[in-house]
Amino acid sequence: VQLLDSGGGLVQAGGSLRLSCAASGLTFRSYHMAWFRQAPGKEREFVVTISKNGALTYYADSVKGRFTISRDNAKNEAYLQMNSLEPEDAAVYYCAAGRSWSRTTHDFDYWGQGTQVTVSS
Repeated sequence: VQLLDSGGGLVQAGGSLRLSCAASGLTFRSYHMAWFRQAPGKEREFVVTISKNGALTYYADSVKGRFTISRDNAKNEAYLQMNSLEPEDAAVYYCAAGRSWSRTTHDFDYWGQGTQVTVSS
C-alpha cells in the first residue's frame, strides 16, 4: 500500500494550494480518507475527512470555509483545496486512509509521506 502526497509549496498569505494524494495497493473506495497536518514542535492534528463514497465530510473548525476535501474513486485519488491560507496553516500535510469514520490518528491504517506547506506573511 502506498499513499503519495504532493502539491505542497510556498505561498503568500491569502493564497491557495491544492494537495493531492494518490493511492495504490488498496481498494480505495473501501477507505475513508483524511488530511492531517503537523507543525514543528506540535502534535499531528486532524484537518478534514471524507467518507468512502464522498458523501460525508467533516472539517476542523480552523479550516472550515477555507479548505475543501474531495476524492475521485475512479482515479484512486484524494484532494485538498486550500484557499485563504494563513501563516498558521504552515505544516507538513499528510493524507491518511482508514476503515473507521474517525478524526484520530490511531484509527487510520495508511499514511502518506507528507508534503510541506509554507505560508509567508
